[in-house]
Order: sequence, then structure tokens, then C-alpha cells
Amino acid sequence: MQKAILGPMRVPFLILTPACVLLGMGTAVWASGTLSLFHGVLTLIGAVSAHISVNAFNEYFDFKSGLDFHTRRTPFSGGSGTLPAHPEFAGRALVTAVLPFGITAAIGLFFVWVRGWALLLTGIPGLFLLYSYTPWIARHPIGCLIAPGLGFGPLMVMGTHFVLAGSYQWPPFVASLVPFFLVSDLLLLNQFPDVDADKRVGRRHLPILIGRQNSSIVYGSFLLLSYLSIIAGVVLGLLPDLTLLGLMTAVLALPAALGAYRHADNIQRLIPAMGLNVLINVTTPVLMAIGLFFA
Repeated sequence: MQKAILGPMRVPFLILTPACVLLGMGTAVWASGTLSLFHGVLTLIGAVSAHISVNAFNEYFDFKSGLDFHTRRTPFSGGSGTLPAHPEFAGRALVTAVLPFGITAAIGLFFVWVRGWALLLTGIPGLFLLYSYTPWIARHPIGCLIAPGLGFGPLMVMGTHFVLAGSYQWPPFVASLVPFFLVSDLLLLNQFPDVDADKRVGRRHLPILIGRQNSSIVYGSFLLLSYLSIIAGVVLGLLPDLTLLGLMTAVLALPAALGAYRHADNIQRLIPAMGLNVLINVTTPVLMAIGLFFA
């Protein structure tokens, strides 16, 4: 039972969500000077539930399409392997997707009541992405590229800021561009090992459309854009100087970008870059959040 529930959740990867929520909390504290602990914890629960839901939907739909039986798994991609090993868990995986979806929606409705209907501007697209990413969006290259970044960037960061500060503002938008580029990159690089398997089930993403080598250039460009977003935010006065702490992960980004380019077609040698990619995604928004809290 534990494997049936925790496997589709992909628990080790859920750490990305607190990092992005923390960034939204940071912009809210910097803008308003206060933070409701109750609202902050509730926001985190809703965001983690959303991440669990999209992971479990992904596991369920990939199993039903047959993709999981052809995927080359790495420590960072290819799913948990739970359902191919235990097909009888498929129904439980679907429940693991639907229940957190409902929790996220319920928490969202609570904040609509507390903060107003404007929250729906981030809430409704967020719920749409949870369900539709694997069956529909993953079949469209541009949508597949930007949807993960939209979910963890503008929708999650700005949604968090709104429920804690009461309004949408430019600082959280600029800050959200960092996880937008980074999380889009996270999924992009994780698609490299799955090119052949994904083709079998009709997926169409950049590594399939333009090849891994060209996709590695897009990967490096998105890394650069994430750091330029931090610099632009500070230069424009929309973020405090201390958010430049996020630039510290550039020392990891350079070897990650070079590794992706050099080993785009050698998955075994690409794995270290995939590991650095995860570390960059988690650490960068946390460092920015620290800068916002202490600014």
C-alpha cells in the first residue's frame, strides 16, 4: 500500500515546490512586511498537493499509454517505475492524483473567499495544467516546453504572493521568471533520455522536434535567461540587491550547460548535468527568498 501511494507521488522531487513557494513568500514579506503563518502553511499544503497531483496523473497516464514500458529510467527522469512493476496499483495511483487535486482546489476556493476573485487568474490555469500536461500539452512542443515553468513560476510564485500580500505586483512577476526558465529547463533536460519512448506514444517535445543537440542550446539559453531575470529585477528596482544571492548557482549552471551540450546524445554521461540541474532549480529560488526576507 505504501509503495502504491508514495511511488506515484515521486516524493524525492517534491522539494521543488517549497523552494518556489518560499520565493513567493519572500516577495510578499518584502512588499508587505508581514506574513500570516496560517496562510503560509495553507499555501504550502495546496502547492505540494498540486505537485503530488501532477506527478500521480503523469504516472497514471504514462502507464495507460504504455510509455512506462519503454522508458529508459535515470535517477532524475522516467517516472518511479511503480506501475509497470505493479499494474494492480493503477487505480490507487489515479486516486493519489485526484484527492490532492481536490485539496488544492479547496484551498484555492478558501483563498478566493479571503482574498477575492482575482486569485482565479492563477488558480484556474494552474488546475488546468495539473490534469492536462501529460495527455494533451506534452504533444505540443512549445506548450510542453513552457508549461512546467508556468506552473512553478508565474502561477505558483505569483499565486503565493497574492494570497499572502493581497495583490499582484511586478516584483513577484519578475522573481517568478527565474523558476519559469529553470523548471522549464528541468523538464527539457529530463526529456533527453526519453526521446525514443516518447515518440512511440505521440509526444512531441523539443528533443524530438529539433534533436538533443539543438535542445541543449535552448537549455543553456534558458539558464542564462534565469540569471538575467535576477539582474534585471535588481537593476529596475523591482527586487532588492540581496536577491543577487541567486546568482551564486551560476557556478553550477556553467558545467550543467556544458555537460548538456557535450553529452546530449550520451545519456549515461549526461546524468551528472541532470543532477546539477535539479540542484540549481531548488537552490536558486531559495537563495533569492533568503535575500528577500533579509532585505
